[in-house]
Amino acid sequence: MRQKVIAGNWKMHCTIPEARRLATQLTKRLDKKPAPKTRVIICPPSTALSAVSEVAKGSAVYVGAQNIAWEEEGAFTGEVSVKMIKNAGAKYTIIAHSERRKYFNETSNIINKKIKTALRNKVKVIYCVGETLDERQNNLTKDIVLNQMEWDLKDLEVTDLKNMMIAYEPVWAIGTGKTATPEQAQDVHSFIRDIVDTIFKGSPASKLSILYGGSVKPGNAEDLLSQPDIDGALVGGAALDAAGFHKIIQASEKVGKK
Repeated sequence: MRQKVIAGNWKMHCTIPEARRLATQLTKRLDKKPAPKTRVIICPPSTALSAVSEVAKGSAVYVGAQNIAWEEEGAFTGEVSVKMIKNAGAKYTIIAHSERRKYFNETSNIINKKIKTALRNKVKVIYCVGETLDERQNNLTKDIVLNQMEWDLKDLEVTDLKNMMIAYEPVWAIGTGKTATPEQAQDVHSFIRDIVDTIFKGSPASKLSILYGGSVKPGNAEDLLSQPDIDGALVGGAALDAAGFHKIIQASEKVGKK
């Protein structure tokens, strides 16, 4: 049975007081009822990790980072290491978000190193894949996703998947208000599951949580999460509103585990 997951990526938003307030609002909503069966993860900016971790301690909320460096330490001015985010309370980290690929030119070699660094340090990975609008319009979606996964996951072992989840995030649907239809998203999620079983032995994909990320909102969450291969969501803008994010969690709870 696969774990249902709702993860919030706060991106470059929230000062420390704002992050503490948002995390408090969310934990209070979740603490009013029995702990959700859905795994709830919030990923604040690195400056607020410690503060948010303090708020989340003892609650149903897990904390993740938005990024890590590919090296554990050294002369890398401005970077944040996996040891730093772990010390600040993060149990998860997002790796290979489309914004990292696009704006910071992260290659598959860098992504592969980051995944291995996180796993070596016992930090769980939310690994992202997805295509641009041009690539989708040219019917290249599956080629792009396959290429990303083959190179990004190079030399990983099947046991590594126990500490990973994959987020399919069509770049054209991130922050644009556009959303893949449930059927479009399901098609790619099913394809991702097939790729995992091709790359790794033992058919591990049946136990792997695959999330959808791309303008997920309270109004469309249930339809997306009802698809057989969509196990959760990586939420952007809607994660900055505790009430709205909670509604997405409730949609996951309504759909139930798979």
